[in-house]
Amino acid sequence: MTDAPAYVPPKVWTWNKENGGQFASINRPIAGPTHEKELPVGKHPLQLYSLATPNGVKVTVMLEELLALGHKGAEYDAWLIKIGNGDQFGSGFVDINPNSKIPALMDRSGPEPIRVFESGSILFYLAEKFGAFLPKDIKTRTEATSWLFWQMGSAPYLGGGFGHFYAYAPFKIEYAIDRFAMEVKRQLDVLDRRLADNEYLAGKEYTIADMAVWPWYGALAKGLVYGAGEFLSVQDYKNVQRWTDQIAKRPAVKRGRMVNRISGDPASQLHERHDASDFETRTQDKLEAAT
Repeated sequence: MTDAPAYVPPKVWTWNKENGGQFASINRPIAGPTHEKELPVGKHPLQLYSLATPNGVKVTVMLEELLALGHKGAEYDAWLIKIGNGDQFGSGFVDINPNSKIPALMDRSGPEPIRVFESGSILFYLAEKFGAFLPKDIKTRTEATSWLFWQMGSAPYLGGGFGHFYAYAPFKIEYAIDRFAMEVKRQLDVLDRRLADNEYLAGKEYTIADMAVWPWYGALAKGLVYGAGEFLSVQDYKNVQRWTDQIAKRPAVKRGRMVNRISGDPASQLHERHDASDFETRTQDKLEAAT
């Protein structure tokens, strides 16, 4: 614990200094664009503007799964949004997502473009549009949507809560880390108990619920985020581990994880995706070798 004086909040909070540790430069208490910048538009009906964070991976996995099922209308252009550079505050991006968070999707397949923002909403929109990965019977469908919304409500405690204070905050705060570690372990236990008797979150069927939860909690279960695997004893959640491994083997998931990725093995990075052949010809290792 620190010996510093206890913080006493002022009567009125004012923004007078950067806050947010590693992400301080892109944090601010107001919305709206910071600069004018139009977004590029490719040749496909679906235009995705994203980055391969867990929220971004949800949507690229869904699109690759739809294409694997033969839904040609799910062809898409994936444009890279570098959130560390503030691309999400460009005017074109804010026009699609006023909340300035990735991913954002424009569907240009109809007479009038449709914008879709928030990753859970994008998954639901695509599932409805293509009639895939969302069960038809009301009981299983509701189970899937319940877990989808569970993820949307729970993951901020993992990322913005635990991840921030454990990995990104400029100094360690024992109370904050303990508070969010407790909650994340509770969430892992919720998942582990569900997956003890069910192959997937909605039951026997792989759905958008799994696509939403896996990029966050699957990565956590494998120690791939925040360097916190040992700290959280993730190996103890055996059913989460089984489910994580099972989904990771899917070819569409492997492809989806590569899209808009800008870190890790260059062979796993496909900064932008405009054609299915890009996975073979335009990964970062191949582009670097060519130059």
